[in-house]
Amino acid sequence: MKKTLALVLVLVTLLLVTFAAGCGKSEPAKTAQPAQPAKAEPIVIAYTPWNGYGALFIAAEKGMFKAKGLDVQIQSIEDVGARKQSIVAKKIQGMAASVDVSVAAIGQDVPLKFVWAFDASAGADGILVTKASGIKTVADLKGKEIAYHKGSASHLYLTTLLKKNGLKDEDVKAVEMKASEAASALMAGKVPAAVTWEPHLTKAAAAGNIILSTTKDTPALIADVLALHADFVKSNPEAVQKIVAALSEATDFMQKNPAEAAKIMATVLKEKPEETIEGNKTIQFYNLKDNLALFGTKEKPGALFDVAKIAGEFYVGQKILTKVPDVSQVIDSTFIDKLK
Repeated sequence: MKKTLALVLVLVTLLLVTFAAGCGKSEPAKTAQPAQPAKAEPIVIAYTPWNGYGALFIAAEKGMFKAKGLDVQIQSIEDVGARKQSIVAKKIQGMAASVDVSVAAIGQDVPLKFVWAFDASAGADGILVTKASGIKTVADLKGKEIAYHKGSASHLYLTTLLKKNGLKDEDVKAVEMKASEAASALMAGKVPAAVTWEPHLTKAAAAGNIILSTTKDTPALIADVLALHADFVKSNPEAVQKIVAALSEATDFMQKNPAEAAKIMATVLKEKPEETIEGNKTIQFYNLKDNLALFGTKEKPGALFDVAKIAGEFYVGQKILTKVPDVSQVIDSTFIDKLK
């Protein structure tokens, strides 16, 4: 009897094991999937069409940002006010802009950090006049219409040049236009004079107009920086470090491969590469070594602080600002210092 009972128990156990195994086959085993890398958040940097931002264009086109795991998108916004509004609203994370425009923004409570210097104009900004205007000297601008973008680097340059020649802003008739529009208006004969920059200077001169003066007459007055929203810098120091590293790499590429760099820049600027090459001759592009000198140290601040002060004083004089902004906490050498 005990043997029979034992046999029954064995059979029942086998049946239960078989049933459990059958049930286990109803769902095939799942193969473990590798974890997908997190997608990089877009970082939008605004710019104006200008040769001086060549490093930005090249870093984007050559995949230098992407190689560092960044999704940097560049966006053309020429209007100064629109750029400021976009960065305040955090629609963009930064802007490639002249020091003076950036200083004005700081004075209007736009929180920025300067983390890289692109270039300085060494003849790339200037005043155009038509042959028919009869204007031969800066002093001849008195009482004449001149197109320029108020509150911009063009305005700073014009005011500085007028002052050097015994004139004030009130001595000329201002016609408000962006730099590209000013050049087009002059070439169409709508204004006798215009303040603009490359590539517009070269194009207008080729069409028979006269370059009255350039920033060769005002050395280091107009420089350009990458100004990022202070909140973005604080929250994303690693991304900022990678952006600065990519711009340094792109600048080195420009200096070693000028022809290829010009082709990339020409596409963005919508001109011929040979025009870009000519325009680039009027610009001093800043590499890492130049940046380290410009930013300086806490003990010995660089020339960038002097340029920012001049810009601040200009905007106070224009009654755009009430006081010269303190840029001691704005010019941030942290990131370039780590590239030494």
